[in-house]
Amino acid sequence: MIRRHRRGRLPRAGGAARRWRPRPGAVVAWLRRGRRFTLRDLLDEALAGVTARPARLALLTLGTVLGIGAVVTTLGIGQTAAGQIAQRFDAVAATHIVIEPSEAQRGERSVRFGQLPWDAPQRVERLNGVVAAGTYARVDVGDATVRGIPVNDPGSAVTHSVPVIGASPHLFQAVYGDLRTGRGFDSGHDERADPVVVLGRYAAQRLGVNRIDSQPSIFIGERAFTVIGILERVSYRSDLLDAAVIPMGTAREIYGLAGPDSVEIRTVVGATQLIAGQAPIAIDPNNPDRLRVNAPPPPGQLRRDVAADVNALFLVLGGIALLIGGLGIANVTLLSVLERIPEIGLRRALGATRVHIAGQFLVESVFVGFLGGLIGTSLAVIVTVVVSAVRDWTPILDLRLAVGAPLAGALIGLVAGGYPAWRAAAIEPITALRSG
Repeated sequence: MIRRHRRGRLPRAGGAARRWRPRPGAVVAWLRRGRRFTLRDLLDEALAGVTARPARLALLTLGTVLGIGAVVTTLGIGQTAAGQIAQRFDAVAATHIVIEPSEAQRGERSVRFGQLPWDAPQRVERLNGVVAAGTYARVDVGDATVRGIPVNDPGSAVTHSVPVIGASPHLFQAVYGDLRTGRGFDSGHDERADPVVVLGRYAAQRLGVNRIDSQPSIFIGERAFTVIGILERVSYRSDLLDAAVIPMGTAREIYGLAGPDSVEIRTVVGATQLIAGQAPIAIDPNNPDRLRVNAPPPPGQLRRDVAADVNALFLVLGGIALLIGGLGIANVTLLSVLERIPEIGLRRALGATRVHIAGQFLVESVFVGFLGGLIGTSLAVIVTVVVSAVRDWTPILDLRLAVGAPLAGALIGLVAGGYPAWRAAAIEPITALRSG
């Protein structure tokens, strides 16, 4: 039979039954003050339990430090790298526009709805903000092959499958092209349909042309073309490096080219979106909707897209490290419960309820998680700044991430300590005292 006890008194030997509900308190607070178990008492007991064993506290904290530090570091470096990538894109990609005729698929072939005029570059270059504009077209030379004449053996011709491309005078400027040697086309070459050619560096290597001071020639079919330049690099239209590039007028006169395939436009920084809207009207005022405009997204959107892609990659790696840290907290906390079974039994015998026992272990886990998150965030910020300084980058770190990471560590500690706290609360006093 369960006897009732007056407030503040301990039960007798047989009175530690489950229905006994005195006003609970911590060991010292309950015995000396006889008042309710307050939040301050809970925090004091949890802090004492955590700091009682520094080695265990270090192991508990280490898992969260590694997890939170890995997440914040990867996100910080990811944001910083994304900013640098976007900045480079802004300098080049955000100043390039391609305009092509609209196409529709009919059966197995594509049908063009628009047509680019031959003087499309001149029309576009009248727009304010355009640096250079040029036309590009693949030239069908039929069965003709491209041959080079080696210097050491003039009687032997080397034949290669080199594509032929038609270009207007300012195409190389529009695609950020650099010539290794020689020169590009001018309006005179285009108007006279001169048989001249600029070789991409890979095409020049295959055809055996290394210098142009002796005015070397290559043959497209039976027609000779004088090499006036060698293209070293381009930022766009990389197929130019592997091709023989002839003037657009020459391609039209000799090979019957019907029209340009595209117009390549280079603009000043910040004018891309405006030129993208004006260029189709300038090229074809009557039917601008028949032209397809390929323009880069606004710089802000590009930066956000790159940052999202990079962060998604790094977040997966950080999440794995964070999961390992949470499992470490749960494992060490569970071991701590097994080590403190006698203490738990004594507290239960003195009146502590299951809620108080579970609350103490949960508070300990939350404290460890918050401490680990705080240390991990601090180390992550330092690592991000150091890496940015070594790479000569501008460090970028979201302030919300730095503030929220310690709170995330506390949340991880709460989740990781749930099962150990339940195990501790489920221990019966008599069982705990016997095991002690």
